Amino acid sequence: MPLNQIKTYPELLELAHLELLPRKESLKGIFRRDIENNSNFNFQTKTIRPIKKEGQVSMDILFNHLITREDRDEKGKKIGSRSFEMARSQRLHWVKFHIDKRKISNIDIFSYEDRIEKRGDVIRTYIYDMNEEYVVILEPQRSGLDYYLITAYHLNEQGGKKQIENKQKKKLDEVY
Repeated sequence: MPLNQIKTYPELLELAHLELLPRKESLKGIFRRDIENNSNFNFQTKTIRPIKKEGQVSMDILFNHLITREDRDEKGKKIGSRSFEMARSQRLHWVKFHIDKRKISNIDIFSYEDRIEKRGDVIRTYIYDMNEEYVVILEPQRSGLDYYLITAYHLNEQGGKKQIENKQKKKLDEVY
């Protein structure tokens, strides 16, 4: 949808009335403009890249992480699949806005040592928009020269805001 191309923060993308394919194409257009084809996609002078999976850089994996959420069973355990999430998708154009640090009030940028399943302790950098309850998660590459964009989402799930606030309280002394 061309109208979505002109939406700006804090507006939400208009997606609810779109069928599956037009919705995905509209989101893909925002993703290509802001992330995939953006040669200046940097945070604090470091280039942001998608995660490598099996040695391959996959923009599709990153795109998927930005518009879907992990599915869980009735006990809250991850089941290995992902489903479309409207709240994330409507805010896709917010990723670049926050990466570019265009908002300076009520933003907390901090690093925290996360325990990641199958990987152990990993330092991640959070850009937390406290007003909009929105978070962008970056992971410094081992070289320290660049970042991986892990995901971004609205804190609309039960316990999400509390989890970020707990990480804020235990944040590292410097931003990595």
